[in-house]
Amino acid sequence: MIILRNKPEIDKSWTLFLDRDGVINIESIGSYITSWSEFRFHDGALEAIRSLSRVFGNIIVVSNQRGVGRGIMSMEALREINSNMRTAIIENGGRLDKIYSATSVSDDDHNRKPNTGMGLQAQEDFPAIDPKKSIMVGNSMSDMEFGKRLSMYTVFLTTKHEPFSLPHDLIDEQYASLFAWATRLAPVQMVG
Repeated sequence: MIILRNKPEIDKSWTLFLDRDGVINIESIGSYITSWSEFRFHDGALEAIRSLSRVFGNIIVVSNQRGVGRGIMSMEALREINSNMRTAIIENGGRLDKIYSATSVSDDDHNRKPNTGMGLQAQEDFPAIDPKKSIMVGNSMSDMEFGKRLSMYTVFLTTKHEPFSLPHDLIDEQYASLFAWATRLAPVQMVG
C-alpha cells in the first residue's frame, strides 16, 4: 500500500483519473494534437502508467478536446489517436480502462472540465469508483477544479505552468511530470 500526504494508503480500490495532453503526451500549446503523427509521449509516461497500473484498480482518462467541436480535427482522428495511445500503453505493460473526451466548444457543456460530466459518467460505467478514493492528475487549473468538485485528491503537473505556491485550495501535490509523481508512489522501471 502507498501513503499519500494527508491521505490513507492507496490500494486497488482507488481510481486514477488522468488528463491526456500535457500529462500523457507532449501538449501542443495554443494548438491541438490533430493526428497520431503529431502525438508524442512525455518522457517516462509509458513507464509511469505501467507502474501506476499495478497500484490503481481503475485508470481513466478525462480529456477536453475542443478541436473536434471547432472542426479542426475529426472525431475519427481523435478515436485513432486514443486507440493508438492505448495500444502503445498496453504494449508497454500498462493499461487505460476508459478514455472520455469532451468535444464541445461551450464551457457550459456538462462534460467539459472543470464541469464534472466525464467523472459522473465514469462513476456510472464503473460503479465501484469512489471519488473520495480517486486522484486527478492534470496540468491545468480546470483539471484541479474538476477533481475538487468531485472530492478527489489532486496532483498538478507543471508541464505548461510555473509551480503554484502550496498549500493551494485546488492542489494537493505538484510535480514536474507524471513520471516524477509515479516514481514517488512506486518503483518505475524504464522501458529498454
